[in-house]
Amino acid sequence: MSEKEHKEALAEAAQPGELQKTVVMVGMMGAGKTAVGRALAQRLGVPFLDSDHEIENAANMSVPEIFERHGESFFREKERMVIRRLLEEERGVLSTGGGAFLSEENRRNISDFGVAVCLQADLEVLWNRVRHRDTRPLLRTADPYATLRDLYEKRVPLYELADVSVSSDGKISIEEMVDRVLDALRARPDVLEWK
Repeated sequence: MSEKEHKEALAEAAQPGELQKTVVMVGMMGAGKTAVGRALAQRLGVPFLDSDHEIENAANMSVPEIFERHGESFFREKERMVIRRLLEEERGVLSTGGGAFLSEENRRNISDFGVAVCLQADLEVLWNRVRHRDTRPLLRTADPYATLRDLYEKRVPLYELADVSVSSDGKISIEEMVDRVLDALRARPDVLEWK
């Protein structure tokens, strides 16, 4: 049996089954929460939910517009309400904004209704992913790299509280990241059954 055939046989033998709890993607901006979360939901055949998108729909404006018009504290309150609602209403894969997991109440709700999967990437990987986009309101500063570094240093200790952590080195494909997340979830039969 070739190595490729062996990998295919292993993949067939251990297909993910029914999702028992919502998988909540957490981590820094640029870690890949939305891209990996969307691909994970597709692989599992469950809904993909995005808290920022839901907030934008409810407010009828973009996240940067919300920050500009109403401030970060207004946004965080809406984020808390939306995350709670999504966790209670539907089981699937939920991508959250980079600051969502900083809230103790959000962490508690995620723990009660789901499982937090942190995508960990180092600062340089994150910077390479976000530096050419102007959609990150927290990086609209005189020195966006320094701002990102400060956010990273403050947030990483809180992200370490996630139930599951998966390394995102910026070198592998989204599908390979999904494989890493599924491998990490094998230790959590309360979240995902395996066929």
